[in-house]
Amino acid sequence: MKIKAIALNTFKEAIRDRILYLLLFFAALCLILSRVLALLTVGDPLKIIRDVGLSAISLFGMLMAILIGTGLVYKEIDKRTIFTLLAKPIHRFQFILGKFLGLIFTLFIMLTLMGIIFQVVIFCYSSQVEWRMFIALGFLFLELCLITSVAIFFSCFSTPILSSLFSLSFYLIGHLSWGLKTLIQKMPPGGGRTLAEGLYIFLPDLEKFNFKTEIIHHLPIPANLLILSSVYGVFYTFFVLALAVLVFRKRDFI
Repeated sequence: MKIKAIALNTFKEAIRDRILYLLLFFAALCLILSRVLALLTVGDPLKIIRDVGLSAISLFGMLMAILIGTGLVYKEIDKRTIFTLLAKPIHRFQFILGKFLGLIFTLFIMLTLMGIIFQVVIFCYSSQVEWRMFIALGFLFLELCLITSVAIFFSCFSTPILSSLFSLSFYLIGHLSWGLKTLIQKMPPGGGRTLAEGLYIFLPDLEKFNFKTEIIHHLPIPANLLILSSVYGVFYTFFVLALAVLVFRKRDFI
């Protein structure tokens, strides 16, 4: 009940944030303009609409998670409301988990709204519903859960600006780490390759949640790949949340 109360309060606070609706507006605008862009570009218009739409949802979903998530804990500390909360019989892990769940619920609603707009745009063009698109949206939500946990982790000990930069770096590294794997394959055996392999294991691989190519081109998606990606996302998210709780427990607010 304590976690639920904190999550509900976080949700109410998040939906009052103007930046959330500004990002939703621009996301909806990009989704609608994808239909116009498809007419001006050479190629299959429906594939272009899918590509632009999924990219827009991914981009603005990431911005929502980072810009709101990085301020969740810092605002409580800056406004001194953290003292009132911690004076009550609330454990610090309950506070972090409540903040996380509240923002995740907010992102789920925003992602649902963007998904509905996206499906309407596709339906207006092709008169059909793209059911496989929900696979991409589901794993995009899983990626946003991980990004949110990272944003909250940095928010526990840094300012919103630095936390945003750190979280954005995490996002970029996560989507570019595949290049390190290619580099490892070309490196000769030795200490350098071993170090690179260890670094590749440690770094996040957000491309595990990216099924945009398979969805756009109607390629088959192995079931085991979906399961492995789901397990990876859940465990990595809980790992980062555990780190956030450890850092938050060490903080002295006196």
